[in-house]
Amino acid sequence: MKEIVLSGIRSTGNLHLGNYFGALRNFIKMQNENRCYFFIADLHSLTTHPNPENFHENVKTVLSEYLAAGLDPEKSVIFVQSLVPEISELYTLMNMWSYVGELERTASFKEKIRKHPDNINAGLLTYPVLMASDILIHRAHKVPVGKDQEQHLEMTRVFARRFNSMYKVDFFPEPAAYNFGSELVKVPGLDGSGKMGKSEGNGVYLVDDEKTVRKKVMRAVTDSNTSPNAEMSEPVKNLFTIMEIVSPLEKVEYFKEQYSAGSIRYGDMKKELADDICKITLPIRERILEIRENGKYLSDTVINGTAQARESAAATLKEVKKIMGFKSFR
Repeated sequence: MKEIVLSGIRSTGNLHLGNYFGALRNFIKMQNENRCYFFIADLHSLTTHPNPENFHENVKTVLSEYLAAGLDPEKSVIFVQSLVPEISELYTLMNMWSYVGELERTASFKEKIRKHPDNINAGLLTYPVLMASDILIHRAHKVPVGKDQEQHLEMTRVFARRFNSMYKVDFFPEPAAYNFGSELVKVPGLDGSGKMGKSEGNGVYLVDDEKTVRKKVMRAVTDSNTSPNAEMSEPVKNLFTIMEIVSPLEKVEYFKEQYSAGSIRYGDMKKELADDICKITLPIRERILEIRENGKYLSDTVINGTAQARESAAATLKEVKKIMGFKSFR
């Protein structure tokens, strides 16, 4: 029996290199080997109060990017989170066995309230619960996650164990990270710190045209230190990390040698890096633009995916409510 794998991406904007190298490039192989559920997390995006005028268009954009990156609706279940109400109902139930203290201690919540003290909403606090609901509603075995999401996945395992223990059942599996046989990838941003992300505005997006990609890369933060064998600053390390992901090994080694010798020219390095990023993203961009205009293909994908997702979710929710003691009056 194939293992169940689940992955979701928020609909707050375009997909970027972090999304692609974190999981998307491996999805083709993954969907050939497992029973995969891929969804667009539009409910999660509500924590940032997206503009209602752009909300649906953002969902369509991410869906187009999913498909352009290689997801196949004939092999995988592809759906929109809000169209599967069973997720929200399980989220409500799971909040009853999730504790405020453990949610307040999550690194992502602490970071969000530090960066956005004017928007500390309950959805941010219970974000890990909704994420766990996404996973457990299909009783997933594996979840492709980056390093920044490892804590959320661990909390999902905690919630699964807690339910099983509380109700003395062996119902929910404890999902593991699907890291494709290697270390989990964290793609840094171009601003010199942290990860590449939508909310940070520090990424190269799959839909960016060539001019935009080059402009972003050339503006990437570095430093002015050109001393031989100098310790790398965080921004320079980040730039090399991105190059190690997208560029040939010999090119990476060349610029590392230049750095050690104190003769590196960051402008040259950025030009080469932009070239290698464009080789990856521009073919995907062409497919995104084609798919984005094919309304029937997008509609058929979501309708068929939603039907399959709801069938799986309804079966799980029915068992959960039965275990918890909910009964019909009929």
